[in-house]
Amino acid sequence: MTANSVITAPEGRQTPTLSWVNVGFFATFHLLAVVLAPRYFSWSALGVALFLHWLLGGIGICLGYHRLLSHRSFRVPRLLEYAIATLGSLAIQGGPIFWVSGHRQHHAHTEHINDDPYSAQRGFWWSHILWIFYPRPEYFDAKLYRQNAPDLNRQPFYRWLDRHFLLLQLPLAALLYVMGGWSFVVYGIFVRAVLLWHSTWLVNSASHLWGYRTFASNDGAQNLWWVSLLTYGEGWHNNHHTYPHVAKSGFRWWEIDVTWWAICALKQLGLAKKIVNYPSSLR
Repeated sequence: MTANSVITAPEGRQTPTLSWVNVGFFATFHLLAVVLAPRYFSWSALGVALFLHWLLGGIGICLGYHRLLSHRSFRVPRLLEYAIATLGSLAIQGGPIFWVSGHRQHHAHTEHINDDPYSAQRGFWWSHILWIFYPRPEYFDAKLYRQNAPDLNRQPFYRWLDRHFLLLQLPLAALLYVMGGWSFVVYGIFVRAVLLWHSTWLVNSASHLWGYRTFASNDGAQNLWWVSLLTYGEGWHNNHHTYPHVAKSGFRWWEIDVTWWAICALKQLGLAKKIVNYPSSLR
């Protein structure tokens, strides 16, 4: 991808400009993670980072933001839904309305170079991170993106989370400090955030460029096993784009889908209901 392809404006729209605020924010997190991780390393701190990667990423983002809120592939009691959405907000991937709106746009206009927020047609790095560095108002201006998630925007709790999700890092950091000092803060906040960001972004980038396809489709979504391992089943992307409202992403026995296991656990507890299943011919 050339530099021109990154900043070329869609027809009739304003040229996206580089956001130094976004660049500085993500650069700071990456720098702190790289510089401080060796100094504060401990096996327990690494365990905290991996646990939070699963809790905030696997449960908060994959199960919560994605399969529950974006696609409504199953239902849980309202208070549990709010708790799961709060975990997603702690992942530092935006508030729930922002995340759900962008993802719904992605499915509505998959691979469209103008209307898909992180279109892989613009290249790996655009779909991976540059779409955040060159924010377009229709995806980052709350007055605009909230129109794509009216079901969430009607609820005061989601509007609050959408505005204040970054503030939730403060009580989390305080809790981590009490539990294990600065090593837990470094690994539980900075290392975890960087690892989780790139894991999630690989679904947008790598899973739209490499892998295999079980179903014929007009987009570039692929099934990519190693992305699925990093994202608790989200890398079975061809399956998901073919049946986006189905709660399960791994259709074959060997397509490991840890998020689906979590949904099944909630079902066994009587908490997950109205689960959208995939066609019987595929079972």
